[in-house]
Amino acid sequence: MSNAPLMPKATAVWLVDNTALSFDQVADFTKMHPLEIRAIADGDAAQGIKGMDPISTGQLTRDEIERGEKDPNYRLRLSESKVVLPEAKKKKGPRYTPVSRRHERPSAILWLVRNHPELKDSQIMRLVGTTKTTIAAIRDRTHWNAATLTPMDPVTLGLCSQIELDFEVQRAAKEKPTDTAYGGATLLPASETTRKDDDGDAADRQGDDLNVDAVFAKLKTIGGRKADDDEE
Repeated sequence: MSNAPLMPKATAVWLVDNTALSFDQVADFTKMHPLEIRAIADGDAAQGIKGMDPISTGQLTRDEIERGEKDPNYRLRLSESKVVLPEAKKKKGPRYTPVSRRHERPSAILWLVRNHPELKDSQIMRLVGTTKTTIAAIRDRTHWNAATLTPMDPVTLGLCSQIELDFEVQRAAKEKPTDTAYGGATLLPASETTRKDDDGDAADRQGDDLNVDAVFAKLKTIGGRKADDDEE
């Protein structure tokens, strides 16, 4: 619990009027400045404020006050509350939108649908505070006021903050799979082009050797026939 009592100014008024505690003791207990306590005692501050008894509220005991009155250097201790209040649970639901801003939600939804199509309906609901039915109607252009709607930035309208919008957009971008775009034709690696050229050169050389041998063979046959004809 907090170190300050409930309604500290009203508690200070009661302590000044009903106890002999020093200004420093009252200021330390109520977490106020000693000059404020002096102003209360002089009637210059807290006029019209009704004092609250800290004893009846269980924040102080009579023994604690008497101990402080006997010793000016003693500092009062706030009594621990016997009632333990449970922590308030946060309710999950659509974002609350003031009544004065509710008529601007369709324009904000149209802006989000057009500029950030990657956002899910649940994210738009958190940002603007609307329903899936309204979002679907605006997407399908079946909203009753679809003809006159103008897209407007929800941040400008005050329906959400820029930090909240950026957070939802980044979250949607991470969840959406990225499509690998075609980067265009690329050159073949040097290893492949060099290897193909070497193989082609070897085949050409082999073809040249085969052609030379065939030519010499033909020449030999021609020369042999001429020699035979001379002998006859």
